[in-house]
Amino acid sequence: MKLKKLLLLTAVAACILPASLKAEAGPEWLKKAVFYQIYPSSYMDSDGNGIGDLPGITSKLDYLQSLGITALWLNPIYVSGWQDGGYDVIDFYKVDPRFGTNTDLVTLADELHKRGMKLCLDLVAGHTSDKNEWFLQSKSGKDLRYSDYYIWTDEITDAEKEQIKRRYEAPDPSASTIGRFVEANAPRAKYYEKNFYESQPALNYGYANPDPNHPWEQPVTAPGPQATRQELKSIMTFWFSKGVDGFRVDLASSLVKNDPDKKEVSKLWQEMRQWRDQNFPDRALIAEWFNPDQSLPAGFDIDFYRVGGRPGSGAAPMNLFRLNSNNAFGGGNSPKAYFDRTGQGEIKGFVEAFDKTYSNTREYGYLSLPTGNHDSERMSQDPRTMQDLKVAMTFLLTLPGTPFIYYGDEIGMKQQFGLPSKEGSNQRSGCRTPMQWSDNETAGFSTASVDKLYLPVATEKGTITVEAEEKDPNSLLNYVKGLLKLRAGSEALGNDGTWIYVGKTEQPYPMVYRRGSDYEDYIVALNPSGKKVKATINAQGAARSAIVYTTGKGTYKIQPKGKGDIITLDPCSAIIVKLEGCQQCEE
Repeated sequence: MKLKKLLLLTAVAACILPASLKAEAGPEWLKKAVFYQIYPSSYMDSDGNGIGDLPGITSKLDYLQSLGITALWLNPIYVSGWQDGGYDVIDFYKVDPRFGTNTDLVTLADELHKRGMKLCLDLVAGHTSDKNEWFLQSKSGKDLRYSDYYIWTDEITDAEKEQIKRRYEAPDPSASTIGRFVEANAPRAKYYEKNFYESQPALNYGYANPDPNHPWEQPVTAPGPQATRQELKSIMTFWFSKGVDGFRVDLASSLVKNDPDKKEVSKLWQEMRQWRDQNFPDRALIAEWFNPDQSLPAGFDIDFYRVGGRPGSGAAPMNLFRLNSNNAFGGGNSPKAYFDRTGQGEIKGFVEAFDKTYSNTREYGYLSLPTGNHDSERMSQDPRTMQDLKVAMTFLLTLPGTPFIYYGDEIGMKQQFGLPSKEGSNQRSGCRTPMQWSDNETAGFSTASVDKLYLPVATEKGTITVEAEEKDPNSLLNYVKGLLKLRAGSEALGNDGTWIYVGKTEQPYPMVYRRGSDYEDYIVALNPSGKKVKATINAQGAARSAIVYTTGKGTYKIQPKGKGDIITLDPCSAIIVKLEGCQQCEE
């Protein structure tokens, strides 16, 4: 029966997949991948200057392996002007001296590979630093090699000129994102288009719909845009040859301008995917696109799933984790966080949106709902406790797709508020603080004095450190290790296992979903609220059940004659239940 089902599903998949993706399923190692994101300036300082570096990361690989990590993603490590945390790249082919050398990166890749682990870098595909050699040459004239790597014009609208004026009226114009153009008065032209800060001129991949009245808007087929995409391949080839296993592509959907339906940028990445499959089939492409329905059919292996949306974005106003009003979910009008003891959150919007995207994309690649990242507030902030974080991690590490753990989230490192901007971070400084290894004034991150640290640490008297939590069997760190071990040993709970919501969306607490494979099935039930909850779900067809992982207290009872399965959960609890004698599994 299993073989018949498998053959039928394979035939159906072959019918619905586009021809370009039928033959290539992506790197095999992604099926078991668990990523760990590192902001390199903040992970481990090996030379005592207060800033993290590549040898420091290499020194911590045994820790990462013990955690259950199989792959690293590093934020930019290239030579940078450090106006935007490394995202203003001066030289894509060289490691910034603050982190070490190209040889240090090769050593890191080699040491990872010895442990069966992978290394992915951040590819800043949309712009460079204004100190980049390409841009400096581009400014000089119209007929040079890099002249059309960027977007130049002598004419902009009055409204665009007013935006430039407003930017210069800001307290720090260099850290302002206001406006689209920068006045350069260069030999090449008077203005160039930027992406974010003035120091980040946009690379020219062309315009999907060039305006005939704007001769400077080049089509994607023009020589300049074509040369830029060839440079992108050259950058990837260079680092692939040094042992790098893939790239997370910064703002991957934004490369082609005036492309509202993303057709041209999708074609660009389909070209890159075909090139990857032909030349480097075991390397991974990870999108920062935040729209898997577009990015995965365009050829990416993984894309991040964004929960929530600003007013007018079209996304459901969901909120899973954010507690304060200063967030990306619409400010003070933000809905209550689902993972909050008040128990006032909703789950229907998430379930409907996630289920739709998961169903549309699972044959193309993987979704990822990360624990956090370098641009967003950490989950861990008052009044959340370690118990709250265990429930949240149970959710994040039992979803289908690819887990991404942001460094320090496994120990509950706290978001620090009120820190000064560091290298263009603005309010993001609070989630980029140094990793906390041990109980001393620099948390074991560096031998430098406290005043020399990249950003301050906050260990709460040494309790939020790797050292303390490794010794505590009930710590968040050890709980996460156990979750990842359970996931690694189960096809159902792994990246490719099926997912279906079996709870009642009109009853937000508890959240209940089923993970499955041909051989086993699990129920995951979560109650982040501060009240005991009870729910009856449709009978899941199991003869027996066994709780295999838990935080807090809960029960799972199978009623006779298919009357439904009853779940009870104490306040702030989660259980993972293995269904045994399951009819669906035995067919």
